[in-house]
Formats: sequence, C-alpha cells, structure tokens
Amino acid sequence: MKTAIIYASSHGTSEKVAKQIQLQLGADCAHLINLKTTRNVDLSLFDTLIVGGSIHAGQMQRNVKSFCKNNMIDLLRKRVGLFMVGMNEPEFQNQFNNAFPELLRSHAISSKCVGGEFLFEKMNFIERLIVKKVSGISQNVTKIDEGKIAELVDEVRNAGKTVSNQYS
Repeated sequence: MKTAIIYASSHGTSEKVAKQIQLQLGADCAHLINLKTTRNVDLSLFDTLIVGGSIHAGQMQRNVKSFCKNNMIDLLRKRVGLFMVGMNEPEFQNQFNNAFPELLRSHAISSKCVGGEFLFEKMNFIERLIVKKVSGISQNVTKIDEGKIAELVDEVRNAGKTVSNQYS
C-alpha cells in the first residue's frame, strides 16, 4: 500500500506532523509531498492519501484548500485521511469544517485535529502581535497531540487492511 502525505506548512509544524505520520507508517511506503514546493502531484501512484495543513487566522493554507478542490474526484476514489494543525482548541471543529469540503470530510477514513505550536522565532512581526493579542501567549508553545497522530495512523492502517481483506 503506497501512501502520500500531502501537506503545506507555514512555520514547520505541519511538516513536523507529516514526518511523524511518515515515520509511524514506515518511510518505505509513505511519501511526503509539500504543496509549497510541488505543483503537480500524480495521485495515481498512491492507494492512500493523507492531506493536512495548519490554521492561520482561522483559515487553512490556500495550497491545501486548492489541492482538495482541484483534485476532489481523485480524492474520492482513494482512501483519505485528513489532519489539521492548530492552536485554538475551542474552534477546532469549526476550523476543520471550514478547512476541508464536506464531501471530503464525510469520505475520509480518519479526520484529526492534532494540536499545534506557536513558534515565535518563525513568525513575522504582525503574526507575533496577533498571537500575543488573541492568545495572551508571548513565547514558544508546543501542544502537538501525539495520541491524535497515532490514532490517525492506526485508522489509516486499519482501513487499508479492511479493504485488502475484502478482496482477498
């Protein structure tokens, strides 16, 4: 089973999560595709697609939203997992619903909000100002939920076994 982990990362947290997913799935069968550096993705090479990105000012990166919109038919023909990186826990569900189309969310075998990070040294002045004002936080914070990442990996792995067993 070949898996693509397709993501966009602004400050590196989504990439960190994508790499953790790859590590847990096994680097030999899971390939990382960064939407900020890769324009055309040949989805026919993969059985399973895990798509994710991070929330900034309440919105998912444009690259991820565009990828989902432009590849919806292909995504609906594959096993799909979705992940969202973010720090505003009370708004996770609303942000997740806004980040991914309803049709894709209902098709997904796994959907996880995996927490996030505030990395002040990677933010520009305006981002630091907004984060301080909205969250009251003024230093680096990491709240990546390793358990949610493990759940996503298990659900993707188990869905692959279920599909394989159906046709054996």
